[in-house]
Amino acid sequence: MTGSNNKRLAAWLAIIPVCMFGFGYLLVPLYEVFCDVTGINGDTGVVSQAEALAKEADIERLVTVEFDTNINGQLPWNFRPGIHKLKVHPGEMNKVAFYAENYSGREITGQAIPSVAPAQASLFFNKTECFCFSQQTLAPGEGKEMDVVFVVDTALPRDISTMTLSYTFFEVAKPVAATTPAATTGSSQGELL
Repeated sequence: MTGSNNKRLAAWLAIIPVCMFGFGYLLVPLYEVFCDVTGINGDTGVVSQAEALAKEADIERLVTVEFDTNINGQLPWNFRPGIHKLKVHPGEMNKVAFYAENYSGREITGQAIPSVAPAQASLFFNKTECFCFSQQTLAPGEGKEMDVVFVVDTALPRDISTMTLSYTFFEVAKPVAATTPAATTGSSQGELL
């Protein structure tokens, strides 16, 4: 190999890690954009109560919403939904309570992350109020009931008759100020199963 070939090879070997780093750095924002466009990530939407009430409910149709809860890692909390299923009419507001209890001997702050399955349904699941909008701090032994107020959009495809709203609680190392959308509580109008 000649000196110029060695320099060219060294240049390519130096460029490859830089490109790999750049790709890795851009992967997260690119993935988030892709998920937002396709609805694959299962994130739910947020609407004001006025927006939710502006649409007329489809009383001819019922959709089953199932509720699931999870705890991430070693978070010493009990976390469960007040009910496991609710039949709702698309377009009507519904309220469901969840319960969390800190069974440790220390104060803990947690953050709930929601998701909806199937992923396509997440585009039509909107919350006006949710405990997941802010971090939740529980004292040792404290239990707390927390609400979510939601509406399933009337544009939900007819082939989706069941969806699952799932929350996973993560421990937060340092609490931050809440950033909640301005919304007021609606009343539950769903049919319990």
